[in-house]
Amino acid sequence: MVLRRSVDTICSAPVIEAIKPGLAERPSMQHLIVRGDPGIRKDAVIDYDGEEQVCFSIQRQGDYHGPDEVQLWCTIGTPDEREAFEKRQYVPHWLDVESVDADALSVVSARGR
Repeated sequence: MVLRRSVDTICSAPVIEAIKPGLAERPSMQHLIVRGDPGIRKDAVIDYDGEEQVCFSIQRQGDYHGPDEVQLWCTIGTPDEREAFEKRQYVPHWLDVESVDADALSVVSARGR
């Protein structure tokens, strides 16, 4: 990780921002919490927000000590972002998080292609 110092024109204190090497633009990946189990697994293709998204990783939560139904915590993105996901060229804590019911999710392919 490279640290750069930049000086803001409004404030005289230096501002430090973290930049991941090799990151040309901000990825549009996001975390998606699915309430219920629609039957998807890693590398599944879903139709979310009108475009096809790939589930890069899925973590199943709530099997033993959790809510009444399981939750799938997924990292989703476009197929073009696979390399950025594999090389970890994103900051997981900065991804947008949205949740959806399993019934409202359109599954194109339940498992990888």
